[in-house]
Amino acid sequence: MSASPAPTLIPNPVAIWHGAIEGLSPDASPCRYLTRARWAPMREAAIDFCDRLGAEAHSHGWTAAELFAVHPEHGTLRVEFCGALMISGSKAVAVEPTRIVFDRGSGYRTKPGEVWSIPVWDFATRAR
Repeated sequence: MSASPAPTLIPNPVAIWHGAIEGLSPDASPCRYLTRARWAPMREAAIDFCDRLGAEAHSHGWTAAELFAVHPEHGTLRVEFCGALMISGSKAVAVEPTRIVFDRGSGYRTKPGEVWSIPVWDFATRAR
């Protein structure tokens, strides 16, 4: 009998989020008003989030839109439509039921009537 811990299963939505973000090039911004210089670290932080905190976020009920949304026409220019991970590009340090914690700030999903938009990977697909 092995003493190794049982493998942790990643919820399917997290694998989808990870694959969708990873499928976007770090060298070309997926949406307007988001420069390549801002996109590359944002993409890296999103992949890191999926790897480290994605399963926990999913267990708290976070959705793709709440995490990765951008405005369907204006991309990240309309930050009030952006998901928590599509604003700063900083790596998350923790996830809670109503917020994503970063070194210098938080992204919340507690505003009543919040309008979420489309995941950044859908914006990239529409732009093609």
